[in-house]
Amino acid sequence: MTFSMKTRTTEIEQLKTEKLDLLVIGGGITGAGIALQASAAGMKNALIDMQDFSAGTSSRSTRLVHGGIRYLKTFDVEVVAETSQERAAIQHIAPHVTRPKPMLMPIYDEPGTTFTMFSVKVAMDLYDRLAGINDSDYLNKYANYTLDKAQVLDLEPQLNSDKLVGGGVYLDYLNNDSRLVIENIKKAHDLGGIMVSHLKAVEILHDETGSVRGVKVEDMITREQFDILAKVVINAAGPWSDLVKDLDDQHDASHSQMRPTKGVHLVVDQSRLKVPQPTYFGSGTNDGRMIFTIPRDGKTYFGTTDTDYSGDLTDPKVDQDDVDYLLAIINKKYPTAKLTIADVESSWAGIRPLIVEKTAESEVDAVSGASNAGNDTAASAVSRGSSLKQAHDGLITLAGGKLTDYRKMADGAMKLIVKILNQQFAGKFKTVDSSEIQVSGGDFDSTNAENILNEYVQDVMKHGINAKEAQRLVHLFGTNYRQIIEDIDNTQPAAGLSIAETLCLRYSLNEEMTLTPGDYLFRRTNNLLFNHDHIKDLETGVIKEMSQYFGWSAAVTKFHQDQTDKLISESELAYLK
Repeated sequence: MTFSMKTRTTEIEQLKTEKLDLLVIGGGITGAGIALQASAAGMKNALIDMQDFSAGTSSRSTRLVHGGIRYLKTFDVEVVAETSQERAAIQHIAPHVTRPKPMLMPIYDEPGTTFTMFSVKVAMDLYDRLAGINDSDYLNKYANYTLDKAQVLDLEPQLNSDKLVGGGVYLDYLNNDSRLVIENIKKAHDLGGIMVSHLKAVEILHDETGSVRGVKVEDMITREQFDILAKVVINAAGPWSDLVKDLDDQHDASHSQMRPTKGVHLVVDQSRLKVPQPTYFGSGTNDGRMIFTIPRDGKTYFGTTDTDYSGDLTDPKVDQDDVDYLLAIINKKYPTAKLTIADVESSWAGIRPLIVEKTAESEVDAVSGASNAGNDTAASAVSRGSSLKQAHDGLITLAGGKLTDYRKMADGAMKLIVKILNQQFAGKFKTVDSSEIQVSGGDFDSTNAENILNEYVQDVMKHGINAKEAQRLVHLFGTNYRQIIEDIDNTQPAAGLSIAETLCLRYSLNEEMTLTPGDYLFRRTNNLLFNHDHIKDLETGVIKEMSQYFGWSAAVTKFHQDQTDKLISESELAYLK
């Protein structure tokens, strides 16, 4: 089934005339997870987002599915148990974009250190037990172990040896965040859902009884406004959750739930910072933060910061303070690197949708039905958990959480949605086992993923594509690689693009609702972040190909050229350099 600008036009007409069982506002990972389960359950559902899918938080994470081992220090065992187990569940349903990878944690004898050599072994053993690693033949090969100082330095010679006492190695998972979103959304669409990007909610609609009955939306491409009617509306807008609730005139706008914070990551070439495997260590600044350094596609990226944020949610910027903070830590941990801002090839800033646990008078707990009004917490008590609330007019809001929790969050939301549809609208829906719904491109044996993906790579190489591009294509698109290369013998490379890039772009235009160069270069392929050496050539080729595909005028082409130039310039930190 195609999923493109053409299907968008058709499906918008459906939205104007059909009443939905469920409308999801927000096309990040949380909304995508809900939409997939709703489609699998047979609901007439739609998902809308005012930007591209995953354009907010869900394309700006640390690109890990991790269980939060550091929370064991504060005895948050239940949280770690759920998230550590969830890593394997996500790898099972999306094995081409989520892969197990041992994480190195060097241990330093310094103030504010998260773990000692003794406590890290205890934590790793508990972590493995909570994750079920010792009970799984597949995962047992990833059981944790400790290293002495010399062994750590053998692995990472650039690490600072001063006060280094050893390290631990334990399992975590690498992830491609924006690909995980689009593969969920494509699967939801394949199962009958209507998925429309660049469609903005502008007003929550009510029936004569005051109950939510739908949403007025604006098409951000044509600027047309129209109503979408739905029995149930769920707000899964991440950092924008409060803004969506404010579209409901029955919502008390004085009660804000979100406390957004900004996380920043910087990318350098591996020739400047060589990190052979993902590494995780305390900041060494006694601020309680942990820092990741992660190798990817010949680059190394590192982060993250964690600062309160009150600026533009759609375009968060990396500030000089962010750069100074990260470079100071990295240069202390890797003193021979001597990184400066000139070494930063690309970057990204993302907003975490953290919640302040308080409930407005117009809301009730979605599970118990009890009101928590007036039960405000201190401003510093920012939750990293999730919140599922239903307002008295019926609007559901699912906020907070982490990427690792997205499937479980969607499970909780679906239980509530099924209950409402069955009790209030005589529905006959049942919840589905989302742990067995493999996303688009992920329909193969996850317990043998590495070997299977290598077989796919060899298959692609048989068609004349080099090993590097073949591996990248397979890891981006999974089993959909077959559709991408099926017409390779009759395809000529587009001007300025390799045959592999040409095929990927054309597939993405036809099957992934790619509407702008930024959609493709940033969120569908990550070229913007990890292919800095060729990004300007790729930009030229992609814009020319998309201009021909969409029939853009010279003025529209220039608009997209300017927008893409701006995107690349900001990622390169030209405004700071």
